[in-house]
Amino acid sequence: MSFYSCLIVMAGGALGTLARYFVSVLTAPISRYIPWGTIIGVNMVGSFVIGFFGTLTLASGRYPVSETTRLFVMLGICGGYTTFSSFSLQTLDLIRVGGWGRALVNVVLSVALSVGAVAMGHMLASRMNSHAILVAQTNTEEEV
Repeated sequence: MSFYSCLIVMAGGALGTLARYFVSVLTAPISRYIPWGTIIGVNMVGSFVIGFFGTLTLASGRYPVSETTRLFVMLGICGGYTTFSSFSLQTLDLIRVGGWGRALVNVVLSVALSVGAVAMGHMLASRMNSHAILVAQTNTEEEV
């Protein structure tokens, strides 16, 4: 881990966090009872992006990129964008106001749709890569 890598991840995280904020503001009107912006606009989209980018840009992939670029996108942008802490807080808020059913819907949809989205992103990029099996190349990339 170098100082440069830390700066790259930090810059990507800033962009991901800013994008997350924009999505939150734009989806606030439809997220009154269930946080649809987080479920679809953040978790599902972010999961698709990390699955797609992670597979497509492998060293053996169709469009290989440097490890630095992968850190910037996968740990930085996706890590800052897909904030599991926001999901957890929104779920707790739903439970605290007695919305157990809505909290359950939030958990099930967020997890199922996000895992489905990362799988779809991986499958699409895998086909473009002549059926690559990997998504992440290093343990650091898996920590997102």
